[in-house]
Amino acid sequence: MFRFLYVIFANVKRAPYLIPKMRKMFHHPERYSEEERYRFAQKLIGYMKASGNIHTEVYGSELLPKEGGYVMFPNHQGKYDALGIIYAHEKPCSFVMDMAKSYSFLVKELVDMLGAKRLELENVRQNLTIINEITEEVKKGRRYILFSEGGYDKNKNHVQQFKPGSFKCAMRAKAPIVPVALIDSYKPFNSTSLGKVVTKVVFLKPIMFEEYNGMKTPDVAKLVRGRIIDAMAEFGVDAG
Repeated sequence: MFRFLYVIFANVKRAPYLIPKMRKMFHHPERYSEEERYRFAQKLIGYMKASGNIHTEVYGSELLPKEGGYVMFPNHQGKYDALGIIYAHEKPCSFVMDMAKSYSFLVKELVDMLGAKRLELENVRQNLTIINEITEEVKKGRRYILFSEGGYDKNKNHVQQFKPGSFKCAMRAKAPIVPVALIDSYKPFNSTSLGKVVTKVVFLKPIMFEEYNGMKTPDVAKLVRGRIIDAMAEFGVDAG
């Protein structure tokens, strides 16, 4: 937690520049393309990585679909997860997060600027609306990060069960499902020191519609979780 607070404090001096800029980009999408907004988000993440002495190794980028929309399903470890993936993911993408956590310093502006979805965890009707919105947007070519495990407080490198319902957006869109293995992603913002910390983002081979067509959501959830655990094992991590 110390490093997280330090990163926030270290970037307060940039707030007079960053926050108005992100708000301007959000309120004037006709002037700022999705690409420009995404590059600015990566710039912000770069500031946070530098001030926090955070280093992220990226694997499997060449496996990502070259065209069209898809949904990435990573394991969930902490506050750095989405930031690490956005840093690692070349093409613009967005994400889904807990509404209650989406209004903190810089996070609100980042969520708004990237068109991320705020999820009310206990509101089933709102959850269905969000899933339907993502489905339609993925059909049109957007890319999303969706954390199927839900919470992350005690996960660390242990992969929890994935919620089957979270896969409906990709399956209804008949879009590629991209498993993503995060390793040591909990460390950056849970450290009590400012020493160098290294995380890994591992993009796995997409599961195409032809492969999961006819499968039930619990089976897809089990398949994705299994592939992430297997990938982490290749890096010497027992995640099961």
